[in-house]
Amino acid sequence: MKIAILPGDGIGPEIVAQAVKVLKALGSDGLKLELEEAPFGGAGCDAHGDPLPEPTLMLARAADAVLCGAVGGPKYDALPRAQRPEQGILRIRRELGLFANLRPALMFPELVGASSLKPEIVSGLDVMIVRELTGDIYFGEPRGRRQNARNEREGYDTMLYSEPEIRRIAEVGFAAAMKRGKRLTSVDKENVLETSRFWREVVTEVGRRYPQVALAHMYVDNAAMQLVRAPKQFDVIVTGNMFGDILSDEASMLTGSIGMLPSASLDERGKGLYEPAHGSAPDIAGKNAANPLATILSAAMMLRYTFNQDVAAARVEKAVKRVLAEGWRTADIHEPGARKVGTAEMGDAVVAALRS
Repeated sequence: MKIAILPGDGIGPEIVAQAVKVLKALGSDGLKLELEEAPFGGAGCDAHGDPLPEPTLMLARAADAVLCGAVGGPKYDALPRAQRPEQGILRIRRELGLFANLRPALMFPELVGASSLKPEIVSGLDVMIVRELTGDIYFGEPRGRRQNARNEREGYDTMLYSEPEIRRIAEVGFAAAMKRGKRLTSVDKENVLETSRFWREVVTEVGRRYPQVALAHMYVDNAAMQLVRAPKQFDVIVTGNMFGDILSDEASMLTGSIGMLPSASLDERGKGLYEPAHGSAPDIAGKNAANPLATILSAAMMLRYTFNQDVAAARVEKAVKRVLAEGWRTADIHEPGARKVGTAEMGDAVVAALRS
């Protein structure tokens, strides 16, 4: 199993190191892994003047899966747009054809008190957000800046989706729903956007092939409200790139901390890039304060979705649940009476739970 390790920036190297530690623990139990590291994001700019250097891209293409840390930081904010670390993420998704982002929002019973919502609202929460990754306004052309007829400056972007792009992400959403509660909510802005009207038509057409799945449509503003009001009404949400970007971050906070949320970005054959849902948090980088559990759970998703190692994935997830049940907490999820630990200590605890 060839895995490209792209630690990224800020807390990225610290949290990725803990996930690698867990993978190597599985390797000592007979799981054969080949790990190779390369610079990415701001680290790629520092090393090669490019957030996705050619050697890094070649490694990612040759690998079976990619484990990635967060990217970005204030030191890169003044760079030209093409050199910004975030462009590395967008480019690697496009280069590898990673069109489907799976982001689960699962409430661990031990962390109910860490959520900003009432326990009765979030207890038992288990939502999967399926976000399209390679289309929409983030990639649509034309885009740019110009002077309008009144000689005023303006910026513009294009929201665009083709039928094949909608169909393939809808298929992923329905397939996910079939394995879960057989309920799919498609989120759009059909009352305003022509792109969303087309999106809804195509998703409805795909839905006819899945009569077992209850399909509902919801406007994105209502979906944002419902995620806070009654999030357990959702099973699987499928949506476009921009709406999914916003809703998945909102959903992450229902669980108590974005530091708990993994994600998978998949191509049509199951090859994937796996990364935590959170950012690079440069303010705590190097302080052994970051929560590595989202990255460790991302590694578990990699084992399940790319390598079909369901038993190994379940072992990692069970180990995470065990350390939480034992009261281990990083700063973002700490509560009175719990044992506050750092990044490395949390990684060690997961490895210990994995081996016990």
